[in-house]
Amino acid sequence: MGGGAAMTLRVYDTRRREKSDFVTIEPGKVRMYVCGITPYSPSHLGHARCYVAFDIVHRWLEAKGYDVTYVQNFTDVDDKIINQANDEGIDYAEVAERNIVDYYAAMDSLNVLRADHYPRVTETIDGIISMIEILLEKEHAYTGDDGVYFHIESAPEKYGLLTGQNIEAVRAGAGGRVGGTGSGKRDHKDFALWKFAKPDEPQWESPWGAGRPGWHIECSAMSLQYFGEQFDIHGGGDDLRFPHHEAEIFQSECCTGKSPLVNHWMHNGFVNVDGEKMSKSLGNFWTISDALQNYEPLVLRHALLNAHYRNPIDLSEQFLEDGERSQGRLEDAYREALTAWGDVARDSLVTLPRPQLGGDGLAHTLGMLEKLGEECAVSMDDDFNTREALAKITAAIRLMNKAFGSDIDANDRGALGFYCVEWLEEFGGAALGLLPSREDALAEPEDDPRRVELEPVVGELLIKRAAAREAKDWDAADAIRDELAALGVTVQDTADGPVWDIN
Repeated sequence: MGGGAAMTLRVYDTRRREKSDFVTIEPGKVRMYVCGITPYSPSHLGHARCYVAFDIVHRWLEAKGYDVTYVQNFTDVDDKIINQANDEGIDYAEVAERNIVDYYAAMDSLNVLRADHYPRVTETIDGIISMIEILLEKEHAYTGDDGVYFHIESAPEKYGLLTGQNIEAVRAGAGGRVGGTGSGKRDHKDFALWKFAKPDEPQWESPWGAGRPGWHIECSAMSLQYFGEQFDIHGGGDDLRFPHHEAEIFQSECCTGKSPLVNHWMHNGFVNVDGEKMSKSLGNFWTISDALQNYEPLVLRHALLNAHYRNPIDLSEQFLEDGERSQGRLEDAYREALTAWGDVARDSLVTLPRPQLGGDGLAHTLGMLEKLGEECAVSMDDDFNTREALAKITAAIRLMNKAFGSDIDANDRGALGFYCVEWLEEFGGAALGLLPSREDALAEPEDDPRRVELEPVVGELLIKRAAAREAKDWDAADAIRDELAALGVTVQDTADGPVWDIN
């Protein structure tokens, strides 16, 4: 098989506003920085979307043979963290630490590979101060009454590189996190590099006075610390393009004099819930742990990957249930392939026939699977198109099911099982991170006590419902469905008959 290493990877670059061939500063090596969380509350579905998306980038680059160094930061001191700590009457570091622990647990459950480095703001103060000193020296920054600010008008040509805004539009409409109301600013567009200390807030000494870093400068300092003046990929949510990533370009390029800071800017789309952007004010805000009470982690991951990473994703109940069914089919196919392979002694496996297209035998099945593997790799090389890759995996599963359901001898069945295990582990496992371990895949599912209790009752009701439907007595059939619903049971009619589950 093979992950398509000879094919050209093309990546959509936010700065260029188009797909381009993926090019690294150093051949064979990728330096990737993704903005991490501000740990003031438990991780939510927006975090799941972002870090699963960049986990795919991480996985596919490694599958193509790149040596990837992945850095993701924690903004472990911030207004929101301080406010939460004050509300609880505890130290800000305690709030940050417990939510970082929550983040790791959530990402591990979603099968997100760990980054190589997780720097924190509180560990990068010296580097931040050094960058601010250079920016002051180059007159890109100034000291005000309440802090040190970056002066946007010192390099207006750099503004709008990610958003398409020109400086006139920014002059007219900048606001929110870039604008603020700081009294020490010369211009409403300028943003804080260093905030002077307020009473009872965490603070560090600096040449300008005690205080703490502004939001944007931390990522510039961390990327400079790990990667130097330029690196290959910078990622984050679409909401970070402005002002955070625009500010990073200002700070880093004005500090070092090197442009561009990043070869490829990548941004993932928002998460919507039932058609509306997820937000606490709308009451549709899900933490990852909330979601995992209703759906298995790999089901949630599958659903997140069933949309291109740049597109908004609508996590409706229907969308998640589709992910649940698709993940179930993938795990069933993996289990059957493992079982078929395990049913035959390893040393008695016959050599597989040469894959070929045409005919209807095992050679043709292998040829079709090989072709689908190549198409899956092409999809991933087209800006990490996981939706298309999943479609190829679904087609491969149908082919596998048909082959295992046909009349083939035991040795061919074992050999096919071995091939299918490798195929699924390459594309469903290593590339997309959607497979359980072999041990978990083969483990007998534990019986749900509630399901065991309901089994005879539900079975009898389903027989009565089938008889009512056969007699076209729809009122009786609906009454039985209502009776099942009262028991907390949902029924889905499929081509293979009714399937029931407990709410």
